[in-house]
Amino acid sequence: MTLMSQIESIKEEISGKITFNENLSKLSWFNLGGPAQVLFRPKNLKELSIFLKKINGYGNIKIIGAGSNTLIRDGGLDGVIIKLSKAFSHLSMLNPHTIIAGASAIDKNVSKFASQNSLTGFEFLSCIPGSIGGAVKMNTGCYGENISNILISVQAMDHTGYIKIINAADIRFYYRGSDLSNDLIFISATFKGKKDKKENIEKKINMFLKKKANTQPLKVKTCGSTFKNPKNKKAWKLIQESGCIGMKIGDAQISDKHCNFFINNGKAKSEDLEKLILQVKDKVFKKTGVKLELEVQIIGKTL
Repeated sequence: MTLMSQIESIKEEISGKITFNENLSKLSWFNLGGPAQVLFRPKNLKELSIFLKKINGYGNIKIIGAGSNTLIRDGGLDGVIIKLSKAFSHLSMLNPHTIIAGASAIDKNVSKFASQNSLTGFEFLSCIPGSIGGAVKMNTGCYGENISNILISVQAMDHTGYIKIINAADIRFYYRGSDLSNDLIFISATFKGKKDKKENIEKKINMFLKKKANTQPLKVKTCGSTFKNPKNKKAWKLIQESGCIGMKIGDAQISDKHCNFFINNGKAKSEDLEKLILQVKDKVFKKTGVKLELEVQIIGKTL
């Protein structure tokens, strides 16, 4: 049985949307990307489990979250792409100090929810573009704070459709990464916070947002920081010192406001951005001897 014939048989059992060869550009903050062979938007947890159990062994599976940290190549992706629906963006209080957030909950909404419930420790999430699933996987953070500092556990489904709970103590987190398997689909995560006055929390959020507005490009087609900061160094400074300011390929260019942010000015192709990224990486290495590592995830096929 082929992947397509297996998908056709599944469609009778679920109500979630399944499409073929749908363009993925609208799922990336770069607004770039070719088609997905299969794109599935499960309506609930049960449908996701049914789908995964049925297609087990039939093709690769890839999750796309908010698309804020992903460059999808122009050739698109083979296999199955899963985009979690709003049903996976729930937020609730387990107890006065504990939040449960669905994997597709937007980071800044989690920060806002924590503030509304007088919980501190989540303020930095107001500046993170993305959703909770990706945030946990990559140990997202900014301004000296990381999501691993507030995580209690993550609830995930493996590619055979079964759920498991992983305690934060059993996860090896490091700068912008973790040892969490790529074969897991994050369903939700549980976080701990500390009680504080709402005015103190809101003051900290506003401080972070002001700092972000002063240093990072806003309202442009970008996926945030392109490269990770090397140990004891800043990627933006290495890029600047290597003479990369103002570099562009086609409609892809380095931001004038923050040189670790790469931008699609409207008509760029994924290929343009990837070439620009590689050129910058090469120039930095030749100038400084430092091999920059990507923070942005590049996926898919070239044309």
